[in-house]
Amino acid sequence: MRLFGAGLAVMPTTPGHAEALAELQTIIFPTLVPAQRFTAANYRRHVELFPDGQWCVLDHARGQIAGATTTIRYDFDFENPGHTFAEIIAGGWLTTHQSAGRWLYGADIGTHPDFRGRGVARALYAVRHEVVRRLGLEGQVTVGMPSGYGAYKDVMTAETYYAELLAGTRVDPTISAQMRIGFEPRGLLPDYLDDPICDRYGVVLVLPASRDVAFPA
Repeated sequence: MRLFGAGLAVMPTTPGHAEALAELQTIIFPTLVPAQRFTAANYRRHVELFPDGQWCVLDHARGQIAGATTTIRYDFDFENPGHTFAEIIAGGWLTTHQSAGRWLYGADIGTHPDFRGRGVARALYAVRHEVVRRLGLEGQVTVGMPSGYGAYKDVMTAETYYAELLAGTRVDPTISAQMRIGFEPRGLLPDYLDDPICDRYGVVLVLPASRDVAFPA
């Protein structure tokens, strides 16, 4: 357990957190197709499969889960990055986990709306980076949701939106925050996940092990 902020603590996910985490999924990702949200049974299996990769943040005063992340080890193919969220989560069971994979693949991260702006996501990214270094991995890789694009899909292409993100002339609620952590965009993926908020697009993001991630105070 590691404390930060006002009464928040990041800790390894346990089977006892599973029900609360499943409920949190519906709050954080209300427009995501239900089949692509993790269930309580999924969370319990994740802890068995790769305990080092599952983390949550707890508000002790409220006894409430403030955020969580789900990761696997994976040999990501940067030459052929095309894949879908459904493929990577394998029905929510994460059977794509490779015990000797060289990258920590972030399948999921989210913060309860009541706790946004309090360093929850940064704490989760930081503890993930500690796992990367402890296990001697290449770094973190994930596919972020350009969650602001859905509102602009009728006036610009996803490629234009992505180019503006790279140029720093557009701010996306999710991708820009991940870039501030230190993630580097490596490409746009169409048809990544079933969520209208990003018009099904994803952005491949990489955070090399050599990059430092400051834990929130």
